Amino acid sequence: MQRSLAHLRADGWLVAIVEKWNAFAKIRQDAFGFGDLLAVRGDETALVQCTSAANVSHRLAKIRALPAARVWAASPHRSLLVHGWGKQGARGAKKTWVCRVNLVTFP
Repeated sequence: MQRSLAHLRADGWLVAIVEKWNAFAKIRQDAFGFGDLLAVRGDETALVQCTSAANVSHRLAKIRALPAARVWAASPHRSLLVHGWGKQGARGAKKTWVCRVNLVTFP
């Protein structure tokens, strides 16, 4: 999540963490069931789910199955993004963290 915060802020977004810890249930709860970060830039608003690169397809499927995600994405000024983080680099070279940004769309 910290890498996504820095990535979004570098692109000019105003970002807030909207995921919270539920001490009673001992789990983290996302906003609307799919948002870790809320980002605003101009008239654009985005909810961002942060995950590892290996889990991007699972997160996309989970978000597409949620009715709240369809409601959120119904506005032309709101978007849903999944940030998939993984280390990449040439064999033998130093690996660096790379973010794969996926826009969630509904068929």
